Amino acid sequence: MQKTINGVHYRNLKKNGMLNIKKLHHIAIICSNYERSKKFYTEILGFKILQEIYRRERDSYKLDLSLNGQYLIELFSFPDPPARLTRPEATGLRHLAFEVTDVEAAVLQLLANNIAAEPLRVDEYTGKKFTFFPDPDGLPVELYEQ
Repeated sequence: MQKTINGVHYRNLKKNGMLNIKKLHHIAIICSNYERSKKFYTEILGFKILQEIYRRERDSYKLDLSLNGQYLIELFSFPDPPARLTRPEATGLRHLAFEVTDVEAAVLQLLANNIAAEPLRVDEYTGKKFTFFPDPDGLPVELYEQ
């Protein structure tokens, strides 16, 4: 099969073929207050900074973060980004979920940092405990007990 997209000719395309995705590469998050979000993701959630770049032409920071040696999050700042419209059932990314060994201990650590989590729930299918709490911009973050 041959196809032209944006002026580029593609040949030998297989119809209905699956992508060969290997793994999740990263999640990109735009924050409203860069320093506040940087502190939240590094000092509270424990992500490590791989690289921090200031992009002068965009008046924007890009912070690459890893967890346990795996690159997971790109944190961006932009001047005056629009707010998230609704929570959590908006079209698009619903929430970030992180696995923890002890969700109750994690909630106590959040409280020590003045972050309130929702009451603990139990997954009706797995029997595992979980909770939600907001990042600095209200993005729902889930902790799920392994």
